Amino acid sequence: MSLTNASPEQAARAAKVSSRTLATLPINARNSALNAVHDALAAAKDDILAANARDLELAKKSAASGGLSPSILKRLDLSRKGKFDDMLQGIKDVLELKDPVGRVDLRTELDDGLVLQRQTCPIGVLLIIFEARPEVIANIASLAIKSANAAILKGGKESTESFKAISTVISKALAGTEVPNDSIQLVTTRDAVDPLLELSQYIDLVIPRGSNELVRHCQRKAHMPVLGHADGLCNLYIHSDADKDMAVDVVIDSKTDYPAACNALETLLVHEDVLEAILPAVAEALIARDVALRCDERSKAALSKHLPRDKASLLQDATDADYTTEFLDLILAIRTINSTPGNANSAVDAAIDHVNTHGSHHTDAIITASKSVADRYCNGIDSACKFWNCSTRFCDGMRFGFGTEVGISTNKVHARGPVGLEGLMIHEYRLSGSGQGAAMYASGGKHFKHKKLPLV
Repeated sequence: MSLTNASPEQAARAAKVSSRTLATLPINARNSALNAVHDALAAAKDDILAANARDLELAKKSAASGGLSPSILKRLDLSRKGKFDDMLQGIKDVLELKDPVGRVDLRTELDDGLVLQRQTCPIGVLLIIFEARPEVIANIASLAIKSANAAILKGGKESTESFKAISTVISKALAGTEVPNDSIQLVTTRDAVDPLLELSQYIDLVIPRGSNELVRHCQRKAHMPVLGHADGLCNLYIHSDADKDMAVDVVIDSKTDYPAACNALETLLVHEDVLEAILPAVAEALIARDVALRCDERSKAALSKHLPRDKASLLQDATDADYTTEFLDLILAIRTINSTPGNANSAVDAAIDHVNTHGSHHTDAIITASKSVADRYCNGIDSACKFWNCSTRFCDGMRFGFGTEVGISTNKVHARGPVGLEGLMIHEYRLSGSGQGAAMYASGGKHFKHKKLPLV
């Protein structure tokens, strides 16, 4: 890794050149580099956490004055709930994954001695722009090295000390490996984002990780494809046949495990038949964990009837804006889902309509005892991740077994959901022959066989 002050074009050009070398390295060379990075980061833990503490000190002052959002502050903290150790484990997990490069998924014999093969190959050069989240440096570096992609990283100013410390450690570790130094670069030049977004001749894919504003900006300015999500506005629907204890457990985990995460629950949809049977227990558990509840008229009335007076007094009236807001905090919007007599699917269809209208196509869940209802909901919602009877917090590259992730995509092409190694690969076609020419097959000459062959 190179901590560079080069111009954006110089950095991008160097990454492009290095990507060619990286793409030729065998898997043992790439894995050796990952081992070196893991061990170096583990040895430097105290120094990195000290640098992170300096960032946190400045960030807390900025948050106190309103210059930094509390959610970004939480994402910045590397010492929180074992985040540093999770970062190290992510590198190990990636190390254990199979080589994603050169996987063959199609072989066709076009004619005798003429064989077509489709296989995976690296995208090329990735530009990753992130805010806070200093662990992203290690996540991206490990995935990029394993997938044989070069990467340019541009971090936010709030994590300057952290990413300088991490990048210095990684750079020294890679110096003793076959991975080219310029294949993983951390750009420190101020105002480098917009110029980098124009360099499509060198950069193949942009992955923004941060605020809605950052992602939207990249989507407007980039001259190359952008892989990202603008919001993590996750919904969960409690159907009429839901189990109460399950509903409580799943909602609590979805909302309170890590409220600042993009896969945290933001809107709870509740079937009208369980407003009094299930919602009060869910609400009590949420209030006990200091979650502010913003309710529509019917859910507020039901909760006011069943909750103790001191807790009912904490309920707030929801506005239309609450159902399109990614709070990233201990705030939850609640909406009642009505059913139409004689129409068994009316409620789930209403929930689907809400999710597709107000959600962000990230992660949405349902709690129901019925597989057919769950299938209808999951088939109907336009989301990258669709969960039945489990927490939205499972939307994560590590939890999916991807080792780690470069981000969670709501795109409709290439990669969707948590993007790990497979999302950093594309296909190429290789054709091997023995001197054939296309003209041989024109005007009634030779004929193609197009025979499917076993994969090798």
